[in-house]
Amino acid sequence: MTHSLMTVDDVADRLKVPKSWVYDNWKREEMPFRKIGQSLRIRPNDLEKWFDRQTA
Repeated sequence: MTHSLMTVDDVADRLKVPKSWVYDNWKREEMPFRKIGQSLRIRPNDLEKWFDRQTA
């Protein structure tokens, strides 16, 4: 089974925010990104769960 992973660009596009906002939230450990090599990745399901917690 393969899991799709989202990039910072994908997250910024999905949330309609600048990439800098995404990076700032990652640095504050507010978004559940995983670092893979030099890149940040997040599972779409994890992003949805994070988003739901922010708006609850």
